[in-house]
Amino acid sequence: MSHVCLNDDVVEGLQLLDQPAFSVQYHPEAAAGPHDAAYLFDRFVQLMEGQRA
Repeated sequence: MSHVCLNDDVVEGLQLLDQPAFSVQYHPEAAAGPHDAAYLFDRFVQLMEGQRA
């Protein structure tokens, strides 16, 4: 588990330990839109760049 809701302990994110993959699903309360989760997009780009042959 990579993300857990602080309000009700619901799992919001998973990350594989043996593959470069992750998934996150939550409603950003602090800043609606991509701002609250912008770091996830950066992480995704880094993973894709690391997979180039």
